Order: sequence, then structure tokens, then C-alpha cells
Amino acid sequence: MPDLILGEFRPLTRLSASRELIRQFTPNWFTATMGTGMLALALDQVPLHIPALHAVGRTLWEFDIFLFALFSVLYGARWVFFYDGAKRIFGHSLVSMFFGAIPMGLATIINGCLAFGIAIWGDAAVRVATVLWWIDAGMAFSCGLLVPYFMFTRQDHSVDKMTAVWLLPIVACGVTAASGAQVLPHLPQAGAVGFLVLNYALWALSVPLAMGILVILFLRLALHKLPHRDMAASSWLALGPIGTGALGLLLLGQDSLPVFTAAGMPVIGQVAQGFGVVGGAILWGYGIWWLSLAIIVTIRYLREGLPFNIGWWGFTFPLGVYAVCTLNLAKQTHVDAIADFGIVLVAMLAVFWLIVATRTWLGAWRGDLFVAPCLMTGIAPVESDVA
Repeated sequence: MPDLILGEFRPLTRLSASRELIRQFTPNWFTATMGTGMLALALDQVPLHIPALHAVGRTLWEFDIFLFALFSVLYGARWVFFYDGAKRIFGHSLVSMFFGAIPMGLATIINGCLAFGIAIWGDAAVRVATVLWWIDAGMAFSCGLLVPYFMFTRQDHSVDKMTAVWLLPIVACGVTAASGAQVLPHLPQAGAVGFLVLNYALWALSVPLAMGILVILFLRLALHKLPHRDMAASSWLALGPIGTGALGLLLLGQDSLPVFTAAGMPVIGQVAQGFGVVGGAILWGYGIWWLSLAIIVTIRYLREGLPFNIGWWGFTFPLGVYAVCTLNLAKQTHVDAIADFGIVLVAMLAVFWLIVATRTWLGAWRGDLFVAPCLMTGIAPVESDVA
């Protein structure tokens, strides 16, 4: 990150008040809630019957709620006290993509309400999760539609500047669909079919578009090589829509059989369940290629020197959702080797989270991570601005 003053751009290390922290706060920070929540959910699904994993997962989920609430207050305060600066995000070609991190971070809390909250609050956790899901669906749809609209009308983009960050607003609907599949079994039978179809629609609003972006990303990498090392974590973002897409098909297919059977359409339920397993397996296999590429690319970046930035949270959520997808695929196919692979992925996720969380805490304490690139004036945004 450049250590200089350009227009209104001033690193927080030179600031003296918390008011300036609010002025510099951006949605990038919600990626921390995505990664933390995803680790909590992944630990709870590890098939090792170790009670401590559930306890650690619950603690992380509670911490995730705290982070999300704190970040929501800080970002909301920016819009209240620094409206003119906050609205510049719509014209920034990279920071605006992180609007998608807000509904995706909320989705991990919703899923945690069902995984951990029911044991604490009973049926109230289901009611809270249901209300939050509808809020999340509205935010995810808005991000998936409006951010691309701003890309088409206000922002400056080119293939050579493209990174996998383009996926963030698009993936949000897919994350909401996978979350809705977990809410569905707790809802009354009346209206269940409609809710199920709605979640399939949300999946369709996300995954096909994301697959198209991955094609463009492949072309960009072939023509213009790897992005700047400040964007190293973006190489993992491709796992997000792949893992989310596969997980959504697996969970929605699993829900489809009882829902359609109760509605007098058992054949459709069987087809949906089978399609969930087959489609999920296909996407999961596709993810192996991107996972392998991400590992190789990251090793290359490490050899060159990898500076830390808030973008490192990109190492966590995509890997986490792919790990949970792997564990669900193993559960539905009863293939032990896939389950073992999923456990390895969760272990990798835990290591990544510990590293990134520790360095984020240190950077936040020093104040040098609080930077809003959209406050720069007269300068075209570059990849390292958002890292």
C-alpha cells in the first residue's frame, strides 16, 4: 500500500482519532466474518466425534456475531457521518465488489443459529434464522444485480485489471441458497415447495454467472499472467462459487425428496436428490483443479515475498465452503476417502484462519489496515488499493 497522501487518501497510521477510522472503514472487513463463520461451521461438521470441535465452533460463531455487529455499526456510522465519502464506493471498480461480503458474512451467522443456536435458544433460533435469511436474500439479490449494473455504467474495467474479486457480489445469492437449504427443514410444510423453488432460483442467479466469470478469469490469466502479489489471495476466490454451487445442489437435493414427496410429487424429489449428488460431484471435481492451481500460485507468491493485507481473508471462506461441500458430498455418497480429504481441508482452513486472524489483529491494533481506496481522488484504482 503506498505510504503517501493522495487527495483525501491518508493511511490510518497518521490518524489520531477513531472518527477517522470510521471514515476509512470499508466492506472489505466483512470478509473476516465470512472466514470466521465458515471455520465455525466447518469444525462442527468434521465427522470425528470430538466434542471439543463443536465447542470451538460455537465459540467462533459467537465471536463472528460480535464481529458482524461491530463492523455493521462502523460501516453504518460511515454512511451517517461521512456520506459524501461513503457513496464514492459505487464508482470504485474493486472496493464495490466487497458489498457481497456483507450478506455472505450474515449467512454464516444464520447457519450457526441452526447448528449452535437451537441448543441454546430452542425454536427461537429457528425464528431468528428465518427472519435473517429473508434479510440476507434481499441483500444478496441487490448485490448480485446492482454491483454489476455499476460495473456497466459507472466504473472503469478492463480484462487486464480483472481479478477473481469480480465473483464476490455474484456469489452472494448462491451462499444464500445454500443457507436457505438449511433453514428449509425447520419450516412448516405449508409453503415449503415455494421456499425450495425460491432457493433454486437464487442458486441460478449466482452459479451460472460465476462460471462465466471463471471463463473470463482463465482468459485473463493466460493473456496477462498473474495479478500483483498484493492480490495473491484472490487466486483462492474461484473456490467460492464452485464450493457454494456444489453445496447448494447437495443440500437442496437432500431437502427436495421429503418436500416434494409431502406435496405429492415424489418422482420430482427423487430426481432433484439424484441431480444434487451428481451435480455436486461434478462441481466438486471442477474445484479440485482450481484448488490445485491456487496452491501452486500461492507457493510462487510466497517465494517472491507476500505482504500482508486485509485481502488475506480470501484464503479462508472459499476454502471453507469447499471443505464443507466435500464433507457433505462424503456424507451423501458414503465415500470415506472424500471425508478424509474434507478433514484435511478443514485442518488447512484452521491454519489459514489462525495466521490471518493473528496478523489482522496486529494490523488493526497498529491501524495500518484501515484504508478506504475509494477516497483517493484523481487516481485510477489499482489492484493493490483494495488488498
